[in-house]
Amino acid sequence: MIQLASDNYAAMHPEVLEALAAVGSGPAPAYGADPTTASLAQAVRRTFGEGAQAYPVLTGTGANVVALTAMLPRWGAVIATEHAHLHTDENGAPERVSGIKVLPVPAPGARLTPAAIERYAADLGDVHRAQPLAVSLTQATELGTVYTPAQVRAVTEAAHAAGMAVHMDGARLANAAAALGLSLRELTTDCGVDVLSFGGTKNGAALAEAVIVLDPRAVTGVEMVRKASMQLASKQRYTAAQLLALLDGGAGADPLWRRNASHANAMARRLRQGCSAVAGVNPTQPTEANVVFATVPRTLAAALREEAVFYDWGLGETRDRVEVRWMCSWDTRAEDVDAFARRVGALA
Repeated sequence: MIQLASDNYAAMHPEVLEALAAVGSGPAPAYGADPTTASLAQAVRRTFGEGAQAYPVLTGTGANVVALTAMLPRWGAVIATEHAHLHTDENGAPERVSGIKVLPVPAPGARLTPAAIERYAADLGDVHRAQPLAVSLTQATELGTVYTPAQVRAVTEAAHAAGMAVHMDGARLANAAAALGLSLRELTTDCGVDVLSFGGTKNGAALAEAVIVLDPRAVTGVEMVRKASMQLASKQRYTAAQLLALLDGGAGADPLWRRNASHANAMARRLRQGCSAVAGVNPTQPTEANVVFATVPRTLAAALREEAVFYDWGLGETRDRVEVRWMCSWDTRAEDVDAFARRVGALA
């Protein structure tokens, strides 16, 4: 059965497993005082810039909560799109854990624009309003679109001009960078992003994310927040080893993060090409990263689930149609994609 539900379903990459095995024997200092975490810190500086500071955490939600909590005062709020994972799929974690109000804005293509900042900027200083002191954008977005460097920079410049800090949810930053042929730094540090939630789990790791502070002036007490939020692992070397393998490790000219993301993106393009020509399959979003969105007859979706795992995403054009999400991963196989596309054609 082909898995198209989420890149979270994918296995750990063999090179990540090898990295874990390499640090798996013998004792090492706990809570990040180990050589592997120190090596990760060096890799992060090489990747994102000399001022970058890495704080490994265990989950993507944890990364977002730790980052935003360290960025905002108790009365602070964060502007995000109506599609943002921290708004729709984290069970209110920013609000529940840290009292951070999320201010959602409509966003075609799930991309924030400077207009979203202008919408709330007038609330600054108003004692009756949650203070919009941060902006969060997602790269790649929840709809599989990507921000170009110019689009990221437009948001960061508008936010900074209004006195707001900028957070990036980079759960799929690797996919965006691979799609654009850019480095991770070119989409973050060089564009004025202040704090990054860097994703590893969706790209070949397991239980490995990181808060990466690109501008130390944007945060306060990250170390304390990480511990208080239950995101500081005692055996942190295992989390750090996974991230280090993605950033620095492996055979080949490209780092593992790029190879994994490039493959996932390529499989999504292959899937779209194979299915979009089928009558009744109507793509609804550009396939810029590693996901295909399309509306299909509900009967077709039900039949496909006998041999594939995927999510319904929204309503279709009519009651007998549904929007589905087909997501590819680093371990999605071309032969499985082709077989699925043929099955879509046969059933349609």
